[in-house]
Amino acid sequence: MDFESLIFDIDGTLWDSRALVAEGYNRQLRAEGLDHLCTDAEALKPLFGLVMEDLADRLFAEIPAPERYELTLRCMKTENEYLHEAPCRIGYPGVRETLEQLRRRHRLFIVSNSNCGYPELCMEKLGIGQLFEGHLCFGDTGTPKGETIRTLMARHHISSACYIGDTQGDADAAKAAGIPFIWAAYGFGTPDAWDARLERFEDLVKEFKL
Repeated sequence: MDFESLIFDIDGTLWDSRALVAEGYNRQLRAEGLDHLCTDAEALKPLFGLVMEDLADRLFAEIPAPERYELTLRCMKTENEYLHEAPCRIGYPGVRETLEQLRRRHRLFIVSNSNCGYPELCMEKLGIGQLFEGHLCFGDTGTPKGETIRTLMARHHISSACYIGDTQGDADAAKAAGIPFIWAAYGFGTPDAWDARLERFEDLVKEFKL
């Protein structure tokens, strides 16, 4: 496969932040006396990749809307603060080195279903910000991921691309955007179909024959 640009998901693709995200959420929940709602990495695994409202509906179903959405936003704020404090040694092996090789022949981008600030945090913590030309997330666009991918491609005049992610939602987004999907099989999900499969992040080097 040969593409001008490669567009990456974050969670389950570039890093595994589940344990740190859970602790960030739990700090806020404990501060509000909601200890019974505390979560952990395994409980979050099937929820990564959901937009904020869907995540809140699953995680805090016992709390009526819109209160659960407000709670989730507070949890996300505390989560981001905690991630800023933490070392975040949670990148998958070889991420930075592989991206450095990929960048020799491809433009690199990120599209995430996260809120604003999360893509920047990931790039900062992994030391990869200088390798990416641009990024968009749900917090920027408020649109489904497939549409966000199309917006990014139009904004950066991308002529050909693939999307690299780990869940069914990522596969659906790539299909909606009309581009191939590369499945990060080491991540969190098992999509129904994919155009190529990675057992490790470093396999991208072989996939693109670098």
